[in-house]
Amino acid sequence: MVKHFSRLVVGILFLTLNLLLLIPQSHAQDNYEIQVYGADTVVPRSTMVEIHSNFTVDGSKTVQDGMLPTNHAEHETLEITQGINDWSEVGFYVFTSIQPDNGWQWVGDHIRPRVRVPEKWHWPVGVSLSMEFGYQRAAFSPDTWTWEIRPIIDKKIGPWYLSFNPALDRSFHGPSVNQGVAFSPNVKVSYDFTKKIAGGLEYYGSVGPVTGFSPWNHQHHQFFPSIDLDVSPKWEINFGVGYDVSNPSDRLIVKFILGRRFSWGGDREHEKPSGNKTFRPKP
Repeated sequence: MVKHFSRLVVGILFLTLNLLLLIPQSHAQDNYEIQVYGADTVVPRSTMVEIHSNFTVDGSKTVQDGMLPTNHAEHETLEITQGINDWSEVGFYVFTSIQPDNGWQWVGDHIRPRVRVPEKWHWPVGVSLSMEFGYQRAAFSPDTWTWEIRPIIDKKIGPWYLSFNPALDRSFHGPSVNQGVAFSPNVKVSYDFTKKIAGGLEYYGSVGPVTGFSPWNHQHHQFFPSIDLDVSPKWEINFGVGYDVSNPSDRLIVKFILGRRFSWGGDREHEKPSGNKTFRPKP
């Protein structure tokens, strides 16, 4: 089993890296799913349903590169993730945007398969690999067909939780076709203040092509002080307020994630994979 899984991961990495060299860079699907991934996957026979609600308090106020303004726009994203086995899952996204002057509009859809190193291997850190592919309308993203590869490394150390997502972005179609692979690192550090409440800092960066980073004012460096609530093994709740220190296009954003896990056949209430970590009852 270990041998076959290792070959699968190596094969996926080889195929993805080769395609990244052939496909031009994208801008990430900005501000629709603002989340640092944990290495866990949804357990088999379980489905995780999440709503990502992100409100741009201070954003762009005019049409830029054919894109609608983001100021006071509400982004609502539906994410549905199905557990396949103890080392894989597949997620689906529906992106929407509520514009102050244009109403509620469909933005696009993505699919996200993910594989992980199983817990029974007893690695010292959690490791998984996510790949996200899909379409978004040009009125909301100049790069309409995009692909992201996201390695994920995380670790729980006592009350501390750490996660690092060194993501790489590409585009099939859009104005960024000649810029190469873009580097978009994400980091989360949180601390369990109580059994139910964890607080910390999330960072979301987009620095441009790996062959030569963009000028500072064209990069994105967003910092989100955030809170995670562990109210039940079935639920995921995350709240944060973020500020971009380098780019004024989407300067201030408020985000909220509400997730609910559903189990199908079998009692899996002893664990709950989420976008941040796996919660288990305290002894």
